[in-house]
Amino acid sequence: MSMNGLGLAGFLAAAAALASVPAAAQPQATGRVVLVPHRAVYDLVLDNGKAAKNIESARGRIAYDFTGDACEGYALSFRQVTQLQTGESGPRVIDARTTSFEAGDGASYRFRTESSAAGAPPETVDGTASKAGDGYEVKLNTPKAETHRESIGALFPNAQMKAVIQAAREGKSTLNVRLYDGANGGKDVYETLSVIGKRIEAKADEAPLLRPEFEKLARWPVTMSYFKVGSAETTPSYTISFELYENGITGAVRLDYGSFALRGTLTRLDLLPQAECAK
Repeated sequence: MSMNGLGLAGFLAAAAALASVPAAAQPQATGRVVLVPHRAVYDLVLDNGKAAKNIESARGRIAYDFTGDACEGYALSFRQVTQLQTGESGPRVIDARTTSFEAGDGASYRFRTESSAAGAPPETVDGTASKAGDGYEVKLNTPKAETHRESIGALFPNAQMKAVIQAAREGKSTLNVRLYDGANGGKDVYETLSVIGKRIEAKADEAPLLRPEFEKLARWPVTMSYFKVGSAETTPSYTISFELYENGITGAVRLDYGSFALRGTLTRLDLLPQAECAK
């Protein structure tokens, strides 16, 4: 579902939308992945289970707003503000914002990210990406106008999440896909490895998910690792773990940046009206 201000490419790419009633998240037909529009808030704290180099504490919040449908496409507004307390230089605030739009057929993607740290002027990346032949083409407007093409195809975030859900339904334990989400200046592309656990039968731990419409929805533990294409590093750039519902909503989030990790708790969830769409 993007944390580009922290070097992350698209946290919670797992968000989306469809169909008509005020967002009653119903069990889905096995042949179709339907992502539900919603607003969510996650509170972040330092994961004390992992040693954090030079970081004494952390707190923050993610605000996530996902609307649209599978016909017209999906719009995302995302903001993450994180305060890191270090022993040497004191508190450091990182503010990352992303807005994006992905076509319903996954053929095009528009994005804008703004990120700042420690009060510095924000860094902005603005551009579009679209499928072109067997690959895709990226046109950047900011930080400077330029165009580049990739000969190897990649999925955009919503298409990636649908692929993970479909793999989970089919009982697969892993899924490898190449992802482009406009991260890190709009030029990076990632190889992603999703490790999918067995379906979770226990009740969720987070209060917003303890509602009748979620009781029959399938959910799986998923860990996504992101490897920058072209990098000699054999360890992932970052890793995201969460419990994934088959409608694209996530809970029990953990963000591992390598040198430290954050845990996110879902504290608010608003399911939004869905437009009817036959796709």
